[in-house]
Amino acid sequence: MGVVNVTPDSFSDGGRWFDPESAVKRGLDLVAEGADLVDVGGESTRPGATRVDEAEELRRVLPVVRELVDRGVLVSVDTTRASVAGRALDAGARMVNDVSGGRADPAMVPLVAERAVPFVVMHWRGQSVDMNDRAVYADVVGEVVGELRESLAGAVAGGIAPELLVVDPGLGFAKRAEHDLALLAALGRIRADLPFPLLVAASRKRFLGRVLAGPDGAPPPARERDAATAAVSALAAAAGAWAVRVHEARASADAVRVARAIDEADRRVGDGGEGAA
Repeated sequence: MGVVNVTPDSFSDGGRWFDPESAVKRGLDLVAEGADLVDVGGESTRPGATRVDEAEELRRVLPVVRELVDRGVLVSVDTTRASVAGRALDAGARMVNDVSGGRADPAMVPLVAERAVPFVVMHWRGQSVDMNDRAVYADVVGEVVGELRESLAGAVAGGIAPELLVVDPGLGFAKRAEHDLALLAALGRIRADLPFPLLVAASRKRFLGRVLAGPDGAPPPARERDAATAAVSALAAAAGAWAVRVHEARASADAVRVARAIDEADRRVGDGGEGAA
């Protein structure tokens, strides 16, 4: 899943794709580099970000969704507003990626149920403006799984077919670096406890900056974390993730292909074959 942020204040690309023409070109480039679908969002969800109004979010998102769909791209819309999701689906988007898991807007679950499209349910504890204050856990894996289970149950109770649900542990959302790393280490457990397709969205996030920090403790800029992102993509693929959400597609697409090839070779060996040629 390639990311197109049609925002002036994204943590990772700071408005590089803010105008529709640039955003469309970016989406097409991501597909050319190996993205299977493109996730278009018009509102920054970085820590501390304040919300934009509905009209502005629609103005940013809809032209990009329409043009990418017209170019044959499979598009997901990244929004917590049912009104924006509905208009994006009308424009041809095929999936809704809601970082609140349907909790920010009570109209979201009924909309997705009516439209019968795939729905990403992410772990979420509140809006970006104060989510860092909510990063308090005694058992981060157990609590994230439990809270996701509640959101998934709410989605099903609201009429969304279970087979259309995708789960996302919400790396970086109300979580510190140690929480993100613990969740990545537990992807197998998360998949076992929550038997839904798993989306891993680690791209360029703060915890990677912490891991890559130099001797002075300063993290590299977000755009210098793509190799680390690809490493997470390979690990996520090896753990059976359904998709990874990334800002740069080529390295992660290659990493996923390598992970898949190793998995296939392992199965051949397990079946008594001679291994990869």
